[in-house]
Amino acid sequence: MVANNSFMNMFAQSPVKPLQQHIEKAHNCAIQLIPFFEAVLAKDWTEAEKVQQRISVLEHEADELKQYLRQHLPKSLFMPVPRTTLLDILRMQDRIANKAQDIAGIMLGRQMQIPASMAEPMMDYLKCSLSVTSQAVDALNELDELVVTGFRGREADVVEKMIDRLEELESETDKREKQLRLMLFKLETDLPPVEVMFLYNIIDWIGELADRAEQVGSRFMLLLAR
Repeated sequence: MVANNSFMNMFAQSPVKPLQQHIEKAHNCAIQLIPFFEAVLAKDWTEAEKVQQRISVLEHEADELKQYLRQHLPKSLFMPVPRTTLLDILRMQDRIANKAQDIAGIMLGRQMQIPASMAEPMMDYLKCSLSVTSQAVDALNELDELVVTGFRGREADVVEKMIDRLEELESETDKREKQLRLMLFKLETDLPPVEVMFLYNIIDWIGELADRAEQVGSRFMLLLAR
């Protein structure tokens, strides 16, 4: 009986739930960029600062979850998911929160202005990128069910379709990024060179949110291919 209890306790330490909580926190951090950009476009720097502070708090909470998971991640050979894969997924998730904080921090610090002609395409681009992080959350929330089914069967088919959709959204984000970069290129001569440089950085960093979410999906696909 003691042996059975020890065996069950080993599986009770599954890292799946804290991993799911972490990506939800990272996504919640990134989604705050929508009200942040709305405040920036309205030149409401007081509101922008409030949202930036919320992003900072959420990023810190995500960091605490990351540290907890790293410290308590079982080293057992009986783990349902390879430890290295979990750590890879965790690292990609963490970069979503970090990048959201970077975007808000630099834009607030410099009180960056987005050219009027780029305002609507920039918001559409941001929302498209965040749709990728949202899809990654939905996919990862199926991980516990996949563990139960041994990464096979109908549940695996459902998750594979979710990851296919994630990749489609990331591809759409890439297209929008190229369009924005072209728009900015055409405006370069009318803007201060330093502002142009930072605008290119912001465009790149918004794209990174989608890139990191897509990488979470790629690591997830490795589990389905085992």
